[in-house]
Amino acid sequence: MLDLRCHGVIIYGDMRVVVAKPRGFCAGVERAIEIVERALEMYGPPIYVRHAIVHNTRVVDSLREKGAVFVEELDEIKDPAARVIFSAHGVSPVVIEKARRRGFQIVDAVCPLVTKVHNEVRDYCEAGYTIILVGHRNHVEVIGTKGEAPDSVVVVESVKEALSVNVPDPEKTAYVTQTTLSVDDTREIVEALERRFPEIIKPSKLDICYATQNRQDAVKKLAEISDIIFIVGSPESSNSNRLVEVAKSCGVRNAYLIEDIGGLGNMGALSNDITVGISSGASTPEVIIEELLAKLKEMGATSFEEFSLKEESTKFPFPHSLEFSTS
Repeated sequence: MLDLRCHGVIIYGDMRVVVAKPRGFCAGVERAIEIVERALEMYGPPIYVRHAIVHNTRVVDSLREKGAVFVEELDEIKDPAARVIFSAHGVSPVVIEKARRRGFQIVDAVCPLVTKVHNEVRDYCEAGYTIILVGHRNHVEVIGTKGEAPDSVVVVESVKEALSVNVPDPEKTAYVTQTTLSVDDTREIVEALERRFPEIIKPSKLDICYATQNRQDAVKKLAEISDIIFIVGSPESSNSNRLVEVAKSCGVRNAYLIEDIGGLGNMGALSNDITVGISSGASTPEVIIEELLAKLKEMGATSFEEFSLKEESTKFPFPHSLEFSTS
C-alpha cells in the first residue's frame, strides 16, 4: 500500500483521490530496466541500448546518467566491441544479424511475451501460413515482429482492414497480436477475422500481455467513481494512451494523459468537490505517482485511497550472462 501521509501539507477541502492497482511497471519492463542496470554494474559504461529501453523519459534519462547510451540504429555505434542491449519491444532478425556481423556483444532485454510471438510467427511461416498481425504498424514491437517473416506477415490495424485483407489461401491463415494490446482492444478485429476465415489459427491467450488487460480492467473500475482521471505515462506509450481511451469509453469525459506533474499546468484549478482517479501505464515508475499525489495534496486533496483489483506476481528470468553469482 502507498504511504500517503508523508506529503506534509495540511489543506482543508473535499477533493478525493483514488489510485488504481495494478498500475505502472509490468514484469517485462522491470526486467528490461534491471538488465540495463545489471549490465552497467557488471561491465561498466558505456552500455549501448537500441531504442528506448521502455517508453518513459524519466527511466531513459536515469539510465543515461548511469552510463547507458541510447541509439536508434546500430550504425550510430562506432565501438567494434560494444555491448548492445535490445529493448523490451523486440527487433527483427535483420537487426540481430547486423549486430553479430559488427562483432557486438548482444544482451537481450526483449520481453518474453514478445519473444513468444516472434517464435510463433517463424513457426507459422515455416508451415506455409500467412500470418495476420493485429497491431499498430508503426509501433516498434510490430515492426520487429513483422521482420521475422516480412513476406508472410500482413499487419491489420482496424476492423475495416480486417474486412478487406486478402490472403493467398484462406485455409492456411493464422493471426497473432501485438502483446501490449488487451483482449478488449483486439476483440472486434479478431471477430471480423474469424468470420472471414473460419479456419484461421488462433494464438494462445498467453500472447496477450496480462499487465495491459489488468490495468485496463482497473481503470474501468476507477471510472465508476471518478469525475476526472489522470493516466500517467509517456505520449509514446501505446498502453498509456489506451488507458485514457478506456476511461473515456466508460463515461469519464475528463480523462487525460500526463507525463508528470507538469501536465497539471494545463488543467487550471481543480474543484475540491470531485473524485480524482489515477493510474499509470506499464512503463511509468512509481516515483512519478508519488510526485503527483504530493502535488494534488498541495492543490487541496485531503482524502487518498488505493483500491487493488488484482495482485500481480509474474517474474521473468534474466539472461544467463547477467545472473549474479550467489557463491
